Amino acid sequence: MSFENFYSMGLKTDLLQMIDEKGFEKPTPIQIKSIPVAMAGLDLMGQAQTGTGKTASFGIPILNQIIKGEGLQALVLCPTRELAVQVAEEISSLSRRMRIQVLAIYGGQSIELQLRSLRRNPEIIAGTPGRLMDHMNRGTISLSPLKYVVLDEADEMLDMGFIPDIQKILSQCPQERQTFLFSATLPDEVRELGTKFMKQPEIILIESPERTVPEIEQYYYQVNSRRKIETLCRIIDAQQPPISLIFCRTKRNADELARVLTSRGYNADALHGDMSQRERDHVMHGFRQGNTKILVATDLAARGLDIELVTHVFNFDIPEDLDSYIHRVGRTGRAGRSGIAITLVEPTQIRLLRMIERHTGKRIERAILPTLAEAVEKRQDLLLERVRQASSEPGDICLSLAEKLMQQGDPKKMLAAALKLLIDEEPDFEMADLPESDDNMAHLELPAGRLQGMHPRQLLEFIAAHTSLSPQRVGDIEINRNSTFVEVPMDYIHEVYEAFEKYRRTQKNKTRPARFSKENRKIMVNHGGR
Repeated sequence: MSFENFYSMGLKTDLLQMIDEKGFEKPTPIQIKSIPVAMAGLDLMGQAQTGTGKTASFGIPILNQIIKGEGLQALVLCPTRELAVQVAEEISSLSRRMRIQVLAIYGGQSIELQLRSLRRNPEIIAGTPGRLMDHMNRGTISLSPLKYVVLDEADEMLDMGFIPDIQKILSQCPQERQTFLFSATLPDEVRELGTKFMKQPEIILIESPERTVPEIEQYYYQVNSRRKIETLCRIIDAQQPPISLIFCRTKRNADELARVLTSRGYNADALHGDMSQRERDHVMHGFRQGNTKILVATDLAARGLDIELVTHVFNFDIPEDLDSYIHRVGRTGRAGRSGIAITLVEPTQIRLLRMIERHTGKRIERAILPTLAEAVEKRQDLLLERVRQASSEPGDICLSLAEKLMQQGDPKKMLAAALKLLIDEEPDFEMADLPESDDNMAHLELPAGRLQGMHPRQLLEFIAAHTSLSPQRVGDIEINRNSTFVEVPMDYIHEVYEAFEKYRRTQKNKTRPARFSKENRKIMVNHGGR
């Protein structure tokens, strides 16, 4: 049987409605292969890159079979608190019509807050191994009722040293359960985990998308989530792209963004799967003819588009799967022309951006948001260039009108008035300041990474124990081979640094990084990239 769409999978009506509302137009390859296996009651081990729709691959079949009001039935183990929160939010958004309670459990959050949430008897928990074991030891979470267990990003949990914890957790889960394991890679240790704790799992392998992208310029802007549209408008004003394609994740987002852009004076239209063929043809005709300058589209609707004159691609919503990024970027730079791809990234999405970089083998450079003055200057330069180009062949009628204008008043004022009329036809500028992050945060680089045993849980526990900063206020954490980037409020930057300096001096028996002195520490305010 073919499972090329969600309606052929035997899912509940409420779940199908939420899938449709979220704009999922068709299953991804991992979803096509995983959901039927999970629905059949089998264990599965899936290998697919991060961002290929794995959360829905296990979330959809679990939600389809879970029973509301019967307490904890599903557990998703995640390597980081960020992923635990992301998984909980994604599953919760799919279950809104079903009123299934989903709870994220992770270190750094108030245990009392979690205890209050646990008293409401959630049906699904997404959590990190360390905090889950804390609750198990306290007796505040029992795994005995579990029907489903998911190991998400298993290779990352291996890298972070969580496998012993996971083995302890799995050993306390019921024997009669379904277990799903998902991982970007399947090293021997992960396969051994599956062999020991799973029942003849179906192994699903999804080929990685081609790790190349066209030779075009790629940038990203870190954006404030509340001012995302204003930021996009500022970039468009500064870049003045002749023909551009903007990608949104859902049909609803595409419609709304096209509507807002049009209301602000931009020549924009939407393209997505809910449109009739006649509507699609009309939109594409306008875009190909250059009458529409900005096309706002979903991934599926843009499949197969081959428009040579597209100069800019904007990822308004960062793509959730790597194949989509490569496809989107490939819409510009066609037929040997140059092209520019710009991605808007919220602070919580930096991890996904890094995954895209590693998979494509391309560094995506961070760009600084242009100022209002720069946008104004760019628009003025382009206006003057348009006038200069038109002056080569103005036409007899326009020459005659110009002579009449010169006779009716000061030529300089008349020219200024004509330019004003042209400017008035342009979209209005966004005049407000556009902050790039929600808080006054700074990125601190610590000279210890994976080789020195650093991982997010350890760092958050260290901050909680040695500083007055609540781990809840810690932002993005990125751990590299010999360094760690952590986002903290500006008011705490020196306190965290001093605490880590003391910690560093205790690491004499470990591989020692370069001295973390005031000269070599790196603090990057607001523009927090590396």
